[in-house]
Amino acid sequence: MACGYTGKILRVDLSNRVLSVDTPSEEFYRTYMGGSALNLYYLLKEMDAKVDPLSPENILAFSVSTLTGARVSGQSRLTITAKSPLTGAIGDSQSGGFFPAKLKFAGFDAVIVTGRAAAPLYLFIDEGKAALREAGHLWGKTTEAVEAAIKDELDDQENLEILQIGPAGEVGVRYANVVSMCCRANGRTGMGAVMGSKNFKAIVVRGFEEPEIADRTLLKEVIRTGAELFKNPANSGFGKYGTAIVLGVNNGLGGLPTNNWQSGSFDNYEAIDGPALYDEALMGAADGRQESLGRDTCFSCIVRCKRVAEIKKGPYQVDPVFGGPEYETLSTLGSYCGVANLGAVCKANELCNKYGLDTISCGATISWAMEAFEAGQLTTEHTGGLEIRFGDGDMVVTLVEMIAAREGFGDLLAEGSARAAEKLGVGREFLLTSKKQEAPAHMPQVKRGLALLYAMNPFGADHMGCDHDLSYTKENYPAFEERLSFLGLTDPLHAYSLQPAKVEWVRRTQYLFSFMDSANLCQLCWGASWTLYGPQDMVKLVRAVTGWDMSIDELLEVGERRLVMMRLFNRREGFDAKDDALPDKFFNQPLRGGVSDGVTVDQAEFDAAMVEYYRQSGWDETSGHPTAQTVARLGLESL
Repeated sequence: MACGYTGKILRVDLSNRVLSVDTPSEEFYRTYMGGSALNLYYLLKEMDAKVDPLSPENILAFSVSTLTGARVSGQSRLTITAKSPLTGAIGDSQSGGFFPAKLKFAGFDAVIVTGRAAAPLYLFIDEGKAALREAGHLWGKTTEAVEAAIKDELDDQENLEILQIGPAGEVGVRYANVVSMCCRANGRTGMGAVMGSKNFKAIVVRGFEEPEIADRTLLKEVIRTGAELFKNPANSGFGKYGTAIVLGVNNGLGGLPTNNWQSGSFDNYEAIDGPALYDEALMGAADGRQESLGRDTCFSCIVRCKRVAEIKKGPYQVDPVFGGPEYETLSTLGSYCGVANLGAVCKANELCNKYGLDTISCGATISWAMEAFEAGQLTTEHTGGLEIRFGDGDMVVTLVEMIAAREGFGDLLAEGSARAAEKLGVGREFLLTSKKQEAPAHMPQVKRGLALLYAMNPFGADHMGCDHDLSYTKENYPAFEERLSFLGLTDPLHAYSLQPAKVEWVRRTQYLFSFMDSANLCQLCWGASWTLYGPQDMVKLVRAVTGWDMSIDELLEVGERRLVMMRLFNRREGFDAKDDALPDKFFNQPLRGGVSDGVTVDQAEFDAAMVEYYRQSGWDETSGHPTAQTVARLGLESL
């Protein structure tokens, strides 16, 4: 094992039940780092264009990075990449937990899966040895049942980490996810549906060999930096309340999506926000023990932001094995749908983790149906008699169950809102989608840089692709100046701005976040502004773990390379600048109520900013494709 990586990539040919190992060079790892970029290398090199995402020809890649397994907060991350059945473009998804570090400890940096098994299989990687095992007895089982069955089968309750799909992935829900620990999800873009189409139920790992560290003294310095910054109330408060703390913040900005984004303000937000979740629904809350029982963590992370919900009484009893809702889930299954019942939201989250559903697309698809129904465009004839209205928590829970099973009206909603609107010929004006992927719970109307990000992001609307606008305002910039100036960002602007300096901010922080999705760093611990660690610390971490003396510009180039690889993938699938678009709703339907009343995204300003983005990126200003010079500069001609 070299410093930071095993040097082994496992190849799994499901059609022929053949396993083999690639041993890339050090230069390969330094160029791609791991994560998305590593996965994209295999997809671009080995997969034909225009394949059906649910066919055996789609390549499904799982990878950690050169930094995974180092004992520092925010490094235990896994990226899954394939062609997306939801968007038809590149699909990409990250998760945390313990599986990523344990995959590295089991002896592999990545698993590249091709073909389709004749009958269900799972992969067992045990201390450097790998084998395919029958999984017919696991097919159809929910995530907690599979966890228990595999641990019993392999006679190990302590040392196994299991990454799996639930029944939703088996039946091809287009936004099915991949889950570990029954609650750590590779959501977004339908990677669970791809895995299900291959009759591939799970990857199970057991391993104990931690990677070599090039400079342990420097690593300890990085660790101490994070520990010291965690004492800051902003960071410790984030640990206490988790991502749910963002709900109240966004509501105060007029940026909490409500009633399918008709408004940015939810009158009943306090019923489902971070303090309410902490006080009422975390495991141990009844006797004041939520600090020890209701907060979970990932491998070697001090933040402990993961929620563990437990409700023992009432109509919505919730099992803590399925974790608890994050901010996006509280919003999409809560405020998007006008639901202020915390128990109903926690139950819907439990069901998504039980069956393997992305909570963002699931909730947003339901909220689309609610607005279309209340507008009279959907009727009970479409819904099988269901009255689908805002504020109905029971209906949200019912529809999650139906979607996961592709039952009744749930079969249509399992296609995602864009395809449902196309099939029915109604409700297009209510869509929240970019490249057919539903928007997450941060509103471009009030965080204008996200308008660019949602539109041009290669795998559809995503909130984790760059920093958010509030860090780059004149009011907040002084608190983050050291970090942002390290990235060359010294001209803060109003959050509603889309001037060229804002475009540059989006692009530069996007390269940083793209690097993190190849280095597989958690964006709740590592980032450009408010997190435990900033870009200076990333440079130190790479040097400490691998020994590579890489500058911040080299790290940003890794991120840029990943983005260009995604654009190259999408180009061959027929995507171009026309697909870098936002839904009409963001331009044509002013928000109602609260501090953002009347606000929209300005179409002309947005169009000009997109052209400016292409120009700054070295992409063709008409097609949106990276130019030949940009491709050559990044060393991607062969791809």
